[in-house]
Amino acid sequence: MRKAIFPGSFDPITLGHEDIIKRGIPLFDEIVIAIGVNAEKKYMFPLEERKRFIEETFKDEPKISVITYEGLTIDLCKKINANFILRGLRNPADFEFEKAIAHTNRELSKIETVFLLTAASTSYISSSIVRDVLRNGGEYELLVPKAVRTK
Repeated sequence: MRKAIFPGSFDPITLGHEDIIKRGIPLFDEIVIAIGVNAEKKYMFPLEERKRFIEETFKDEPKISVITYEGLTIDLCKKINANFILRGLRNPADFEFEKAIAHTNRELSKIETVFLLTAASTSYISSSIVRDVLRNGGEYELLVPKAVRTK
């Protein structure tokens, strides 16, 4: 079975995340969207709300599940028997950052990272941009799945 983890903070989930997950569905038997908890980070949305946004977005997709976790992503992969980490790439900076993590993960665990390029139509979207638009009263609805548009 090809089981992948799609890790992130998803604060909030964006149309870019949704695109990568939907395009990953045919590649894997199961995708676990794993919301990482970092005690050092200040989030705009509480953990349970971020989880609800994702669950609502993928409620009709049986291959998708959503969990939260702390610690190393490769430890979570081992714990739930995931063979792959799915990641999206928006630009060359993402590639360089993700490449270093992927090499480290493979060295430490033999878990492979699968990269998908974001669609051109969503490549400019990031959670930090969405938060900035939200804080300043902009039209964030254009950047996020319907489940997030309740704020």
